[in-house]
Amino acid sequence: MDGRVGVLGVGRMGLGVARRLRDLGFPVEVHDVDRAARERAADSGLAVAADAAGLAAGCDALVTVLPGPPECRDAMSGPAGAFAAMRPGTVWLDLTSHDPSIVADLAREAAQRGIAAVAAPMRGGPADAAGGTLGFHVAGPPDAVARVAGILGALGHDPAAPRVGDDPASAHVVKLLGNALWFGQVVAVTEALLLGRALGLDPAALRSALLAGPGTSAFLERHAPALLAGDPMADFGIARVVEELDAVTRLAAERGLPHELTALVARRHQEALDAYGPVDGELLAGRLLEERAGRRLRDGV
Repeated sequence: MDGRVGVLGVGRMGLGVARRLRDLGFPVEVHDVDRAARERAADSGLAVAADAAGLAAGCDALVTVLPGPPECRDAMSGPAGAFAAMRPGTVWLDLTSHDPSIVADLAREAAQRGIAAVAAPMRGGPADAAGGTLGFHVAGPPDAVARVAGILGALGHDPAAPRVGDDPASAHVVKLLGNALWFGQVVAVTEALLLGRALGLDPAALRSALLAGPGTSAFLERHAPALLAGDPMADFGIARVVEELDAVTRLAAERGLPHELTALVARRHQEALDAYGPVDGELLAGRLLEERAGRRLRDGV
C-alpha cells in the first residue's frame, strides 16, 4: 500500500516486524509504551513517535503487535486510544493473538470511526518476523485485506492463502483452535514417548517410527525434537498458553458444546503454570509430566 505505516508495539515480535518493513522500503514509524523498547527501536534506526496518538494520527495503516488482548484493548479503545486519533479511511492491521470477543468489540468501534479492521494473528517467532517468514490467518473485508496485502506479503504471508472470513474475529478463532490442538499434542506426545521409554523403546527412535504412522503430525515432525532435547521452547509464556486454552473452553461452554478433552489439556498446562510460575516455555507441561513419571526423555534417566 501507499502511505505511512505505523507499528504500535516493538517488543519481541514487533521490532522484527518494523525492521523488516523498513528494510523493504515501507515508510515506517513506531511507538511502544515501554521506554527500553523505544530505545531499542531508535538504536535500530527506526523513526520513533513521541506517543501512540501521534503515531496513529500520522499513518495510513496502523499495525499493532501487542502482548495480548488487554494490552490491545487499552491501546486502541476509548477516548485516549489510538482509534480516537486515527483518520477515517485508514486501516488497522492487528497481528496480536487475541480473544475473539475483544476483537469483535474493537472492530465495531473501528467501523464506527470509519476505520477498516483486518486481523492477521501471527504464526512464528522473532526470527520469522525479522526474516519475513511469518504465517498468518487473515480475516477482514476484501477491500481492507487488499490494502494491507503488501505489508502481509513482506512479512511472509502467502497471497494465495484464502481469507478466513469478513469478520476479523474469525481469524483469531482459527488461531485459538490451531493452538489448542498444538497444546494438546504437547501432552499426548509426551505421554506416548514416556510410555514407550518405560517399555524399553528409545524415545528418538519411537518418534521416528511414529512419524511414519497414522498419528504423525507437524508437532512430531517440527517440535518433538525440542521435547526430546529438554528445550522448553521459551518463545511463548506458559501463562499465555493457559489463557488461550481457557478462551477455547469458555467459547465451547458458552455454546453448550462438549469440550472435556480441551479442558483436560488446559488443566495440565495450568498445573505446569502452578509448578513453574509465569515463565516462558510452551513445552513446560511436557516437563511436568516427565517429573511426575520420574524420568526424562532427554537422557532416559
